[in-house]
Amino acid sequence: MTADAHRDPGTGRVILRYWASARAAAGTDSDALEVSGAVTLAELVGRAREAHADSPRFSEVLSCCSMMVGDRPVTTEDPAEVLVQPGATVEFLPPFAGG
Repeated sequence: MTADAHRDPGTGRVILRYWASARAAAGTDSDALEVSGAVTLAELVGRAREAHADSPRFSEVLSCCSMMVGDRPVTTEDPAEVLVQPGATVEFLPPFAGG
């Protein structure tokens, strides 16, 4: 049995992936956050801001990003309404030129 087989199925990681100016402001292309059960997208955004509090532009860039959870765009203006399960990937997509 692997170590993962002993894990609580409600716990795991959520991967946050940053693109373009979000990646530049974060100084990395992704973060892996440990979660225990489903968490709101608002909580994940808050944790990302805390993780990159030393970057003056990061919070500003995140506030204008479109987001995707897995392959689905977030269609609500309120990230507190979106639940993210362990094992998911959240993409932060800043506005791109021409689009």
